Order: sequence, then C-alpha cells, then structure tokens
Amino acid sequence: MQASPGAAREGGTSPQRLTVPPRAPRISFRPAASIVSKLLRRPVAELISAASDSWQIAPGTEVRVRPAICLPGQLDRIRGSEFGTLDEVVRDFRGDFASMQGATMGYRLKDVLLADGALYAGGAMRHLRARAIWKPAATPACEFDTASIYESWIGNRWFGLWLANDCPTYRLAQETGHPFTTGMPTGHKKDYEDRLGMAPERGFSAWFRELHVFDDAANNRHKRQRADAIRDRLARDAMPPHPGVFLLRGSTGDPRVLRNEWAIAERLGRARGFQILDPSHASVDEIAHVCANAGVVAGVEGSHLNHGFAVMPPNACALAIFPPTRAVSVMKMLTDRQEQDFAVVIGEGNDEIFAADIDDIERTLDLVKS
Repeated sequence: MQASPGAAREGGTSPQRLTVPPRAPRISFRPAASIVSKLLRRPVAELISAASDSWQIAPGTEVRVRPAICLPGQLDRIRGSEFGTLDEVVRDFRGDFASMQGATMGYRLKDVLLADGALYAGGAMRHLRARAIWKPAATPACEFDTASIYESWIGNRWFGLWLANDCPTYRLAQETGHPFTTGMPTGHKKDYEDRLGMAPERGFSAWFRELHVFDDAANNRHKRQRADAIRDRLARDAMPPHPGVFLLRGSTGDPRVLRNEWAIAERLGRARGFQILDPSHASVDEIAHVCANAGVVAGVEGSHLNHGFAVMPPNACALAIFPPTRAVSVMKMLTDRQEQDFAVVIGEGNDEIFAADIDDIERTLDLVKS
C-alpha cells in the first residue's frame, strides 16, 4: 500500500501531454485480445487487478439505513425492481439496520490504453461507456505522462448518478492535479462543472504512461463530506426555508410518465405551499435557489430528482413516487449516507406510464417530521 500520488491542489490542472511525440505512432491490439478472450469464454480481469500499487484514501465507515417513510401496505405493491432484486430493494426501504460501507481506494496503473469507451491495462479492462465502432487495433490520438480517471459507466449512463457519484470522485482526481474524462459537458453538466470548478482534460482515445483510478462506490463518511462540500458550493444563494419543491419529470429521460403529475404538483403547491419547478428548463443556479432550503424534495423517481438531492438541507426529506414495476433504492442510499429521510409512494401502472394517488401522497407527507 502506497501513499496518495499527489497533494491536493486548488482548482486542479489538466494532464500533461508528452512534450516530445513518440518516434512512431503507437498501435495496440489490446481490444482484439479482449474479444478473443470473450470468444474463448475466458474471463477478462477488472482493470484494478493490473494496478502496480494502491493506497487507502479513506477508511470504511458504518451507515444506518433508515426506515423509509410510507403508508402501511405501500411496499406490498412493489412488483418489480431495478439496480437490485425485489427483496434487496424492499429490505433497503424497510431499513432499520446498519450497513458497513467499504474504504475509498486509489490505484496506480502503468501503460494504459483508452479506446472506444474502454480502458485496457495488460490483460485487464474496464468499460466506461457503450462502444461506438469496435476495431481490433487502436492508435491513441494523444499520449499523457499521467492522468486520473474519475468517471464511471453508471455515471455516463445516468445523469443523476454522474452528479451523485462522479462529481464527488472528481475531488479525488483533483488531488493528483490531472483529472481526465471521456464525458462531454452536455445539458446541465457544463453548468455544474462551471459552478463546481471542474476543469478536466477530455478525450476518447489516449495512451497513459501512468493512470490513477478509484474505487469510490462506498457511501462512507469521506464521500459524505465531499457531497457536503458540493452542496455548500451550490447552495450559496438559496431562498429562505420553505415547505418543499415538486420537481417535474414530464417525458424527459427514460420513459416513465406519471399521468397525473401536474395535478399532484398543483395540489401540493396550493395545499402545502410547495414550489413547482421543471429542472429541464432551469439553470443550476435556479434549481439550487429553490431546492437548497426545501423541507421536502418530491417527484417521480429519476435522475432529475438528484438536482434537488444534491443541495437539499441536512434535515430535509426526499419523497419519490415509483411505478410498481420499477422500484429502486439507489437514491435512498444517498439520503441514508447524508442522514436524511426518504419517503416512498408506490403508484399503479407500469414502467412507462403510471398514476399515483394524490391522497396517498398527502397522507405520506403528514408522516414527515417538520
């Protein structure tokens, strides 16, 4: 186990490209080798197995999984789940147990190829995103002395997980001074990067003489502190404390339409003083202004809710409305980490279109402590 490869640097810098180009273009057949292994049904090792050394960034810590706030019988309505089995999701919703979260780790690798959304080191690899056009050989577009990858496959696939997981991991990459990503600043990402001081080098094809990667999946105390720092940075111009905000999903993202979404939002606005906001038509500053002092952040389960979860105050409650065929507890893991409450309402219908009982939502909110 080694010490961290670099001291923290305010703001971070870009990776340093080699000042002298290679004598000849570097060609690697590692993509072909991985496909051959797959065809021969030989397992391809995960990238960190090729690490030359590793270091512990932060120790593991225990997190209390809180019982979700919900009406009697709600969890019995769940017929399907994502990101976990039905039993696992229901267990997380029932809560009332301690979960040991692992350590945050860093790994150093030598001579790493980035090609077509995957990292290759020796006989090991890691997918960062879906392939575009697979080729058996790769000629890296540029070469770096050192860099630190902070992105994840799930963060590239779902915006909410990029905000909840990859952005905190950026701070680990920043400690080396050389954050790198294949991700492009589309949608709200550019806005968040500007406000969080994220300035990574970007590319889709590269050779790294030295590359740092991280195991930052655990929701330990160190990750909570980094999430707190993100909230503090985003929530500097919040409106005064208020009852709550309903974040509209509409037809954005993967198909998951709540038929009576507007009726629910208007009822909560009229009866409980909730703000109503469509994040897809708001800037990060506008979202943070409304959400950072909200008592409740509510809406259909989805990435758009993470706008509110990222900035809601420590004593707030998240309320997620689920279709009965797609219950997930990933977001609840974030509120458990931050010691916040999580309320659940299960609707009727299927993954793509469903409805929720307005009275169920109101009675669930009555259970939320003020």
